Amino acid sequence: MVKNLLPYKCVVLLSDDIYNGIYSSAWYRRFGLYMTFIVVNVDEYEDLLSPYETTQAALSTAKNEGCQMYIFLVSNGLQVARLLRFGDRYRVINTRAKFVILYDNRLFEKNLFYLWKRIINVIFIRRYGGQKSGDDKNMPWFEITTVPFPSQITSILVPRRLDIWTKSKFRKGADLFRDKTFDLRNQTFKVAAFGHIPGTTKNMKVKSFRAVLGNFSGVETEILQTVATAMNFKCEVYEPVNADAELWGGKQTTGKYTGLIAEMVSTRADIALGDLYYTPYILERMDLSVPYNTECLTFLTPESLTDNSWKTLILPFKPTMWAAVLICLAISGSVFCALARFHETISRIKTEKSRNLDLYNKKKKIITLSMCPELEKLDPNVKYTMMKEQYNPPRFEGQAMGLYQFSQPFNSMLYTYSMLLLVSLPKLPTGWSLRMLTGWYWLYCLLLVVAYRASMTAILARPTPRVTIDTLQELVNSRLKCGGWGDINREFFKASLDPTTKLIGENFEVVNDSSEAVDRVAQGVFAFYENSYFLKEALVKRQLRFQIAKSNLTFNQTQEMRDVAGEDRNLHIMTDCVIKMPISIGLQKNSPIKPRVDKYIRRVLEAGLITKWLDDVMSPILNSEIQRTHEGTKAIMNMKKFFGAIVALCIGYFISIVVLIVEIIYFNYFIKKNPNYNKYSRTIYHVKKAD
Repeated sequence: MVKNLLPYKCVVLLSDDIYNGIYSSAWYRRFGLYMTFIVVNVDEYEDLLSPYETTQAALSTAKNEGCQMYIFLVSNGLQVARLLRFGDRYRVINTRAKFVILYDNRLFEKNLFYLWKRIINVIFIRRYGGQKSGDDKNMPWFEITTVPFPSQITSILVPRRLDIWTKSKFRKGADLFRDKTFDLRNQTFKVAAFGHIPGTTKNMKVKSFRAVLGNFSGVETEILQTVATAMNFKCEVYEPVNADAELWGGKQTTGKYTGLIAEMVSTRADIALGDLYYTPYILERMDLSVPYNTECLTFLTPESLTDNSWKTLILPFKPTMWAAVLICLAISGSVFCALARFHETISRIKTEKSRNLDLYNKKKKIITLSMCPELEKLDPNVKYTMMKEQYNPPRFEGQAMGLYQFSQPFNSMLYTYSMLLLVSLPKLPTGWSLRMLTGWYWLYCLLLVVAYRASMTAILARPTPRVTIDTLQELVNSRLKCGGWGDINREFFKASLDPTTKLIGENFEVVNDSSEAVDRVAQGVFAFYENSYFLKEALVKRQLRFQIAKSNLTFNQTQEMRDVAGEDRNLHIMTDCVIKMPISIGLQKNSPIKPRVDKYIRRVLEAGLITKWLDDVMSPILNSEIQRTHEGTKAIMNMKKFFGAIVALCIGYFISIVVLIVEIIYFNYFIKKNPNYNKYSRTIYHVKKAD
């Protein structure tokens, strides 16, 4: 029998004072080179349902080290039973390891039946015979028994004999720790389930080639059918009481659980289906298989919480592009003004030179007329004309005739902006540097305006822009109430270390009616938390519900429904995932079938069947969603799209009125009060001011 210990690297030896002497020095010398022993000695008065700290530390160390065998040589069966209950509840004992326990009838009481559905790799040693080893008739012999897994334990547990140890050998040589989960011999497992797409869907009207368990179908039913066929067991599917409201369930103030979790904690169900999240909250209460899929958990939010149609004129360019346009406008206006002033200075210098030369010539002519009065007799108007030209000399070609539009900074910016709007200048500039700059600036304006027009055309040709919430920060800023199904989701947000996520968890509201939650989202006052598949189904269900109700109503009622639907907001699934959540199938706590179930789920996942089954479940919903999207997508010009132009016109009206008021105030309080102002002849003031 001790030869069977050789394959194990770590063994836990737990004994009391009666059997402590069995582990002699010879025992450790024989196996000490091959394995590690963790020895625990318990007192006869120690309550192993709440063991000493040293005992707990030793058991925890054994589990962390991965010990493969536990040998319990304790004469008091009640102590062993309480220790097993403690280890199962707090998971300090690896229930899937091998166990060697002394036989005791008190281990098979009815309240301990659940243990032997979880600890199946166990053998019980029962001694028979006398004490004298020299007498063959009184030679002691040992019966080796085990629990009857996978047979169902009813009202009485009768251990099944494996072999007999006598005369230092086994009688049959049977495998004491064979794999009992390889073939479950057509046993029936109870499966608790409720509808939660895509894992399970309830009351499918069309039952095609897809697997159907009771009234449920979906990805998890396909997986369970495949695993059941491979492991040879049957499934008895039922829905927990009030499952539509309780869903996964939670812990009440009385300490009892509700929903799907209650069925697993009370061991009424062996397997749980319901899109179970791989979270600590669930792992503490049941075992979860290896994840078969990863779902995007996000929020269903209302659209158009704020209307951005007034920004239509600025939507064609991004903020950085607008910043670049404004910077170029400021630089170009300044350069135009600087060049205009430069040319104006040069023109003034040329004009002064020409004027001085002209005055010299005019004086010379006047002197000539004075010296020759006979010329004046020939034409008396010549002298007067010459004197008039002396005070009003003609303009020469070098004077700044084409620079007035850029000579002042304000005018320069105004005309530069007008060129940007493709408005022609009243006159081309005089200086060649200004002309060259104007030409290239027109090319820049042409390219910019063409790009703006093309982008604006695309915006007006597509459907109305949708204002959506796509990040958690945007959701927090919107001040919407957030909620979802079950206490599981609320606990997840509360336990988060992210400040934004934790802020949502503080005001998280539990809503177990999906239809009610979606209606509240449509009203623009709520954000519903679920996986993206479930939210897509909720959108399609709401649309179908309105269509069915519309077909069954009268004209007046239909008009009222249209009014209600018009008040609702469009719904949008947030693009950013709050978390990519692994999804698993639930098993009983410390379930012995978990390793083999994980093995077959990995095979199904590697074969690509999960993706295929998921597409089968979601194809009707996705087709309906695509049809609804195409029907609702219309590129029609309406006042909502044109609202940006109206806003720009209103801004222009406002600025013009403000400027007009400022001009009136300036005229009445500054110009009219000037002593040089004449209300009968206003030109006198301006003439004097010019002088």
